[in-house]
This record gives sequence, structure tokens and C-alpha cells, in this order.
Amino acid sequence: MFDVREKPQQVERAFLIGAYFDRRRKEEAQALLDELGELVRTLGITIVGSQLVFAREHTARYLIGSGKTKELTEQAKALQADCIVWDNELSPAQQRAWETEGDICVIDRHEVILDIFNMRARTREARLQVELARLEYSIPRLTRMWAHLDRQGGGAGGGKGGAGAARGEGETQLETDRRLAHQRLDRVKAELEDVRRVRDTMRKERSRVPLPHAAIVGYTNAGKSSLLNKLTAADVLAENKLFATLDTTTRRMELPDGQSLLVTDTVGFVRNLPHDLVQSFRATLEEAVLADFLIHVVDASSPEALKFYQTTTQVLGELGAGDKRVLLVLNKVDLVDDTRLTELWRDFPDAVPVSVKTGQGIDNLLHCLHDFMIDRVVRLELDLPLDRMDLVALAHQEGKVLAEDYETGRAHVQCVVPKRLENRFAPFAIGRKT
Repeated sequence: MFDVREKPQQVERAFLIGAYFDRRRKEEAQALLDELGELVRTLGITIVGSQLVFAREHTARYLIGSGKTKELTEQAKALQADCIVWDNELSPAQQRAWETEGDICVIDRHEVILDIFNMRARTREARLQVELARLEYSIPRLTRMWAHLDRQGGGAGGGKGGAGAARGEGETQLETDRRLAHQRLDRVKAELEDVRRVRDTMRKERSRVPLPHAAIVGYTNAGKSSLLNKLTAADVLAENKLFATLDTTTRRMELPDGQSLLVTDTVGFVRNLPHDLVQSFRATLEEAVLADFLIHVVDASSPEALKFYQTTTQVLGELGAGDKRVLLVLNKVDLVDDTRLTELWRDFPDAVPVSVKTGQGIDNLLHCLHDFMIDRVVRLELDLPLDRMDLVALAHQEGKVLAEDYETGRAHVQCVVPKRLENRFAPFAIGRKT
């Protein structure tokens, strides 16, 4: 039975390599290599060394020159690494060439992210999406997994007198595994379609109660799940780890003025996110596409906050959510000094500063959420006869009743209702507040 090898679970000591081909991008390449270190440590693998390499041009065999390849391989072995992890994405042929050259396990950032996703996936949908991405990544690489089984030949038939027809060599292990892998790929795609149909049904059920919907987006480990928990009193897993959240969670919250809002937590983004992962997780990330507006969380304490913001914005554009209204939130402001805050204001002049941990700025954020939805609801004061209790029930069902008084023999009601229902209540309105 075909199975994808889980290399990171077989290794304990990794040597990291990052290559850049433009001297002007050295600083960015070093930041990406540092981020790769965080990703690898998330898998529980010890990093024994790392090397940033400048190369004048890409080579088809090793990505970099053969001399540098030999030098880096020897360096990794001297440090007793049992795996080389590349920040750059390697082609299947380059991966095979590196493993042949050094007789050592070689993986790239793509494979590291896949294994983190595999480790974090909890729901059936997330597990299926991870399996789809892993299969699409691994199938072209099956050759290197089964190189030891490639040597085989045909044999003579055993007919009378040795004159039987020659037998073919049959199906190789590689061919068998490719066939099984493609069968699994088709099954996973079919199961994902079933899951998406269920998600669409759930989404339609939500749309019957026309509540505004916001999706929390942002770079991985920016504090999205913590913000959801803070706003909605949910209990979503919130850890100081990359990709702690792979499954969307939607919760309902109420703003101070009585408006209700659906808020969805989404998977975090990362630079150089493999394109097939974006595609595989499209069903999950559709929440961002279909939301009324986005809450984009940026980690204010990160020196690369602007680049993280740009990465998330770029991926949102690829998903078709680039034109959404965005409420920008700078989280973790309790960890930065006034000088850094001044720099952040230059980059993010319209952002709302908060600290989910301390509660700083949360009240201001709630008021900003209200402003984003102000055109969707209206606040009314009603004087209703008791035979129009159907309108009171409607206000409870579709909006938020703030106060009720029946002492005068009539229903005196203060409420917030969707603007689309305003005409139903208008004959009984004695005051309107927006």
C-alpha cells in the first residue's frame, strides 16, 4: 500500500541552507532562513547549524554550484546532522541529486510546512486538505523513494523444452505506488467535495439569519485565535506556535450597542506559502472571501510586521478577497516601546492598537467594529399597541432588544434591528438613533 514517507519524524538534527541570487535580497533571505528555523523547531527537530549562500545563477542539478554542494554536505555531516533542510523549493530532480551526493535526507520548506500542517490538522476537512497537498507534492518524488526497487528484468517462460513465451517484467513497485497514489488522490478530492457541500449547507443556514460576518486573517502566530477568544469568549486553541490553527471556527458576538456579528478564525499565512497549499485550503480560506469584511491582525512586536502584512495582503488578493473592507489591528502593542509604535504608525496609520493579552485597546476595537457595521442596522425607540406583539417578537428574532416596558398598557421598546426591516417598525417609531 502506498504511503507518504514522513521524513521529519525520522530525523532529530537538521542543517539549514538558504540560497539567494541577488545581493540586494540578502537581508530578506536571512529573515526567511530564520523563519525556516522556527518552522523546523515547530516539528521538534534540533537545528545544529545553518548557512546562507549566495549563488550567481541557478543550476539545474543542485540549484547552486557542485563545489558548494559538496562543501555544504560535508559541513552538515561534520555537525552530525541527519537531515538538510532547504529554505528554497527544490525540484524532485534536485532533491534526488542532493541525496545522492551526500547520502543524507534532504527536504525543503515546502515539505516542512506540509508536515506542520499534518501535525496540526484536527477536523476531517483539514486532514483531507493536508493529505491532498501531501499527495500532490509527493507523487512526482516517488522515484527517489523507490530507487532501490528499480533493478529488475524479464525471465524466460517455463514451457515444454524451455520454448515457452518470454514473460514481461510485470508492474514495478514504483508503478504500483504511483497507481495507488493517484487512486488515493482521486478519493481525497471526492471526499473534499462532499465536505465542501456540507460547508456550503452550513453557510446557507447561517445566511438565513442575515448577520454581518467578519473573518480574522493575518500572518501565522499574530494572535488571531486569541483575538477570537477575547471577542467571543470562545475556547479556540491559541498557542505561541506557527500554524496552531488550521481549522476555521465561527462564533457569534455582541457589540456594546446590541448588534450581533459572526466572527471566523482562519489559518495563518506565511511567506513562500506553497501554491498547492493555497489551493488545497481554498475551502477553508473561502471564509475570508465570503465575509462582509476582514479583521487583519498584525504582530506589532515583530520587526517584520510590514512584510508580514504585505504577504497576507498578497495571498488574499490571490484568493479573490483583495477588494474586501479591512479593519487593521496591531496586536501585542504591550511588547513594543514608544519609538517602535511611532514607526508602526507611519506604516499603518489607520490601524487599531490592541493587546489581546492585557485587554488594552479592546474597547476601542469594539467601537471600530460598530462603525464598520453602522450602515447595516438602525436603533429605534418604539411605542407599540399590545396587539402588535409580533413586532416585538420580530425585534427579538432579527435584532437586539435593549429595553422593554409594559407599564402604560403599551409596549415601549428600545431595539437595534437590521435596516432592511426599518419600514416594518416605522409607523410605531417615536425616535431614531443611529
